[in-house]
Amino acid sequence: MFSDLEDSPPEDILRWALTTWPEQAAILTSFQAESMVLVDMACRIYPAVRVITLDTGRLPQETYDMIERVRQRYQVNVEVHFPNAHDLQALVRRHGPNLFYDSVEGRLACCRVRKVEPMRRALRGLAAWITGLRRGQSIDRADVRKVAEDQENPGLLKLSPLADWTWDDVDAYSQKHDVPRHPLYKRGYTSIGCAPCTRPTTAGEDPRAGRWWWEKSDNKECGMHPRISTGELESQLVTIGGA
Repeated sequence: MFSDLEDSPPEDILRWALTTWPEQAAILTSFQAESMVLVDMACRIYPAVRVITLDTGRLPQETYDMIERVRQRYQVNVEVHFPNAHDLQALVRRHGPNLFYDSVEGRLACCRVRKVEPMRRALRGLAAWITGLRRGQSIDRADVRKVAEDQENPGLLKLSPLADWTWDDVDAYSQKHDVPRHPLYKRGYTSIGCAPCTRPTTAGEDPRAGRWWWEKSDNKECGMHPRISTGELESQLVTIGGA
């Protein structure tokens, strides 16, 4: 249905979405380089673009600093969404604050409460959400479409305007337009998430190698962008579903 947009540049995809749904399209960002490029592009097209982020409660201070930088630079109201307090309390009481180190199932349960469920609430009422996914980020993202129906959220479109960009494309745009850069990149981070679950990477490592580096699983996803076709995420979540 949207195959004609696959060859479109990201600015055209953003313009289409923000013109079609000015109040019902939003960028979901963790303030990494890709989504910051999208924020910069979108604000040039539609300054009142909605920008959404998730505060998991375990973010590095540098990410909170980025929220304020974006608010000041682009004069946007960053919509911050939080985990359900009751669910988070139950999870920590039952499994402890660092359950993500114990097993993949525990880590996915933590991600579900702190990220996936808040994200689903944040997406309610939207027609389209915009992400910074790129095909080159990992093997799990190699087939990302620029515009697709969100299989996890029926009736919602998921837009990845930078799907065919390389890291060099992202970096070139960021430098050209002086896009705010997350401070942790200077410390060797190539993927940035929660503080205890992210570390710097070394030369030659996969860009997402710093995510949950203690795990042997190849699925370096939190559940926000699951591998739908395999059903792997849901089967792992069922194991600890009573958390």
